Amino acid sequence: MSLTVASLPEEALAELRAAAAVLDHPSLAVRLAGMVGQSVEALKRQLPGMMQRGLDKAVRRALEAAMQAALKSEPVREQSWLHRGMIAASGMAGGAFGLPGTLVELPISTTLLLRQIAGIAAEAGEDLSQLSTQAELLKVFALGGDAPADDEAEAGYFAVRLALAETLKGAVGKNLIGFLPGFLGAVAARFGAPVALKLSAQAVPLVGAAAGAAVNLAFLEHFRAVGRAHFTVRRLERRYGAALVRAAWPNR
Repeated sequence: MSLTVASLPEEALAELRAAAAVLDHPSLAVRLAGMVGQSVEALKRQLPGMMQRGLDKAVRRALEAAMQAALKSEPVREQSWLHRGMIAASGMAGGAFGLPGTLVELPISTTLLLRQIAGIAAEAGEDLSQLSTQAELLKVFALGGDAPADDEAEAGYFAVRLALAETLKGAVGKNLIGFLPGFLGAVAARFGAPVALKLSAQAVPLVGAAAGAAVNLAFLEHFRAVGRAHFTVRRLERRYGAALVRAAWPNR
């Protein structure tokens, strides 16, 4: 007997629909553009060419530093006003000094985001000590961004998950550093798009301070939502099976 969508309980289907609405329709770029009153393309043009070329390296360094730091501290189990204040202050401090300050601030804000994502993962029943779970934490940054070369078929939630899984083949038994080069590059390629908009919005000193706080809070809300949706899907997959969850995915 084949599995059908009806095999998935209504409560689980509701959770899946809510997760799909977030994961298949990321809106961070539009939100950031609206904050500063410019189009996405206009924001991208503000970033110096040298920075655009070096962005991937900067994002990789930020992700690696964030992962190392986040795993040494307790995950944030809830979104407190203190944590929101910390990430807003981080963005404000970076934006106050324009592009150089934002580059210094990027690993700090990324670490704060990752601690929130780790807390969400723990609440969903994930074991943070496992290498595979640590990879899933980083995947949230890829799932919440876009790669410039993506077409519609490549940008879907399951397509991105599959592509990232390919970069992790052969990493079993290695430590975090063992799988970072290829995997981190794949994550950075997608996370770099929203980071580029963040850098553009914060590139002007003083004006960038206010933008930095607002952008960091937007990042927090966005990647928390993506993380919660992703780890909801993984929880449902553990309970009902990956094949059934995939078959029940909306708009397939």
